[in-house]
Amino acid sequence: MRRIRPLFTVRREGSVRARTSRGLTAVGLAAALALTATACDSGDGARASGEASASASSADDGKIKIPDDIKRKLKEHGIDVDKWKNGAWKNWKKDDWLREADDFINPVIKGLWNPDRMRKANDPDKVVGADDLAGDQGVTDPTPAPVPAQAVPAAYHEHAPTAGKVFFDSPKGTMVCSATVVKDPAHPGKSDLVWTAGHCVHAGKQGGWYRNIAFVPAYNNSGLTAAQLASATRQQVAPYGVWWGDWAQTSQQWIEQGGETGGQGASYDFAVIHVTPEAGSGGKSLEETVGSALPVNFDAPAVPKVDSITASGYPAAAPYDGQTLYQCQDKPGRLSLLRTDPTMYRIGCTMTGGASGGGWVERDASGKPALVSNTWIGPVSSGWLAGPRLGQVAKGVYDSVSAKFAGR
Repeated sequence: MRRIRPLFTVRREGSVRARTSRGLTAVGLAAALALTATACDSGDGARASGEASASASSADDGKIKIPDDIKRKLKEHGIDVDKWKNGAWKNWKKDDWLREADDFINPVIKGLWNPDRMRKANDPDKVVGADDLAGDQGVTDPTPAPVPAQAVPAAYHEHAPTAGKVFFDSPKGTMVCSATVVKDPAHPGKSDLVWTAGHCVHAGKQGGWYRNIAFVPAYNNSGLTAAQLASATRQQVAPYGVWWGDWAQTSQQWIEQGGETGGQGASYDFAVIHVTPEAGSGGKSLEETVGSALPVNFDAPAVPKVDSITASGYPAAAPYDGQTLYQCQDKPGRLSLLRTDPTMYRIGCTMTGGASGGGWVERDASGKPALVSNTWIGPVSSGWLAGPRLGQVAKGVYDSVSAKFAGR
């Protein structure tokens, strides 16, 4: 596959194999391409229409057109702009999806994530059954008692300003995860980085990168009910805007080992997304827009030394509906699914699928919060959640995304 020059938008920075020794994979696209769709539906097959621009010039009718040479170069990369904006992303072929596992292609489609489509997005159903735990090796503490998830009081932004939801399309339909705004060492006070689970951006060994990945901070900030959300405006659902992923990165371990169920790749199931505002932000970064971002602690204390962790997320599987932000607080224990992998954190929590990717926060001796993990999975019957302990591989993913945008 040919490499496309930076000004022509979508490009590969490196192959999966080329970065194996570093334990991570970096793929992405520049932010020049924006597909503007004026009408979208909730994923039922309706087609979107609109205009597109990418280093483009204005036509006589005032609309933006992409020069033919840029269109041709994008087609060489496998993107037909006209087909894409009219819904071609809905018709994924399994073979193509596997073939494109190295490529993160996520052009902005303005208006795609409307309130109805957000409300109907499903959780990715990432669970582990009891049978998967029967042969655990390594250090595993007794199963924690269930801790009932508590609804975060509205407005969510006042109590958990860094929390939000990630929306994306998979071959199985529209999906949703949770995520956290984190600091960017290359842009102090002006971060555009979001932390989530690896399985919220990439399907692992049996698939590729998901499509139309977008982050909505403080989703449903006012805590509207499902019935109220049915007629809610986009401003009510996404008061701080919709932020599209223009770069996503997860661990090489997740890409090579991760699956829909079970423990393979679990200790490395994390991801960092660099985002850009769909409708512009007046020059403000995501961190400036929401007013906060969490530091990430890649050297958190060993599990027994952590007194308390608070996990946040939007659980979507029954008995929850994915519209409300919840939190669980518990002293973590240890969970080891594979002897060769790092031990994970585990807490009692009744949150279900949809909470995946949500941030786990620990406070240091001075009371300052830091992200130390993200929700990976829990058992089918719920009652507890597990999350990877963030170490050098996670730091490599984080630093690589930060460095990629350091000069921008």
